[in-house]
Amino acid sequence: MSVSPLHLVQQRIADAATAAGTAAPRLLAVAKTRDADAVAALAEAMGARTPRAVGENYVQEAAGKIPALEALEIEWHLIGHLQSNKAAQAAMLFDWVQTVDRAKLVPLLAAARPPHLPPLQLLLQVNIDDESSKHGCRPDAVPALADLVAAQPRLALRGLMAIPAPQADDAARRPAFAAMRALFEALRSRHPGVDTLSMGMSDDLEAAIAEGATMVRVGTALFGPRG
Repeated sequence: MSVSPLHLVQQRIADAATAAGTAAPRLLAVAKTRDADAVAALAEAMGARTPRAVGENYVQEAAGKIPALEALEIEWHLIGHLQSNKAAQAAMLFDWVQTVDRAKLVPLLAAARPPHLPPLQLLLQVNIDDESSKHGCRPDAVPALADLVAAQPRLALRGLMAIPAPQADDAARRPAFAAMRALFEALRSRHPGVDTLSMGMSDDLEAAIAEGATMVRVGTALFGPRG
């Protein structure tokens, strides 16, 4: 009997957490370019025992999927760069935004979050390797940006997210993940409600879990290569 990609990913996560001596992180299924049927099939396979979390890179793409899959009670995360002119739509569509990287977004998201919904859950995206091609704030900008989020009652500061520079092997990947862990711990000492460190993807989730990830974002290993 063949083993499903979902089961293989769940086993990798469990094994990595056991090796690290930590609780297994949450799995966020990355659905960039995947159609609603593919997302629905995966969500059904994930079951309803824990919140089924799905990540989308583009606000416009998610706008077509989220209403169509409303009955599945998916927790939707924005994990792609957020343009200021899309902030209001994102605040209405998503449960989480993982890519807050500048102060301008904070009041825009807060003002647009509908009052009948829970506060919008936010992660601060950090450019941990200072890559010119990557979005994210500098590590030293985290405290001030976190304070801005925490001051908004319609927003909830949950932690940090990063996409470190690609490396050839796990040993080379771990320093960036370790730096994120240190930044996360410093943030948690300042804001005790912080509980989420989102890092690690299909190719490097083991290294991320070894350094303290509480959420991993997996697309290719679940859905297969993009066409």
